Amino acid sequence: MERVLGVRRYTRNGERAPHKPLLLLYALGRFRNQGPEAIEFSAAEQDLNRLLKEFGPPRETSAGYPFHHLTTDRLWEVTTADGGGSPGPNVGPLRALHARGRLHPNLATALTEDSALLPQLVRALLDANFAPSLHADICQMVGLDLEDAELPSHVSDEFGPRDPAFRPEVLLAYEYCCAFCGYDGWLDGVAVGLDAAHVRWRTFGGPNELGNGICLCALHHRLFDRGVVGLAADRTITVSRKYISRAATSRGMVLDLAGRSARKPQPGLAPVERDHIAWHTKQVFRGAPRAA
Repeated sequence: MERVLGVRRYTRNGERAPHKPLLLLYALGRFRNQGPEAIEFSAAEQDLNRLLKEFGPPRETSAGYPFHHLTTDRLWEVTTADGGGSPGPNVGPLRALHARGRLHPNLATALTEDSALLPQLVRALLDANFAPSLHADICQMVGLDLEDAELPSHVSDEFGPRDPAFRPEVLLAYEYCCAFCGYDGWLDGVAVGLDAAHVRWRTFGGPNELGNGICLCALHHRLFDRGVVGLAADRTITVSRKYISRAATSRGMVLDLAGRSARKPQPGLAPVERDHIAWHTKQVFRGAPRAA
């Protein structure tokens, strides 16, 4: 667990680089479903690139980077067809030399001996690197179930405490209404389908404070964490040019938001801080925004 948490992310000035965690999650899924067989780079490259494209930062990257560099963390081994070690992070040599990676034997043995360890590692990797709304999608892509796994208290503390007051504070500030679309559904006196979204993710220093929160419906929360929609510095809504929509319903729910002012919190309460908006724009939002 300590070694896995040691590579949970690389951060510099709040940058996201979840390349190694995504490879580990992919390898854990393969281990669970196929056992400790080695994974040939050429066979896994397309899957890893898709994971990096969908859940990595909005910049160009390569599957060769984690496939090679994870070997330095004693969790992953790479060999080539001629018996040599990893030829480096460049995809050409990895393909040409038929590089194959597998979980380190010590980790594979630990996973075999303790059935509770795999879901705990999955939970730790997800909690440390990704917004909660993305966990189920990632697990589905790597062939894992999003199982309940209790982490040791010293591990949970590393991710920062969850503040139970954050959600009601944010929802009340925005009067139980999605700041993007105005959805405000209730059932038996309880708000349903509304979330308190962190603008800067909690695992990247985002505080449990109103200035880092915004009330969003479940749909727009998910799209916000996937980088489809975002906020400009003036708190107008942005929509990625990469988002494509053909149905009138999805156009109305997403494309028509471009340039619209997001709902403000009640007078006297803190709006989303610009520093957190800037982090989301750089680290999560995909590409350039559409014109209003």
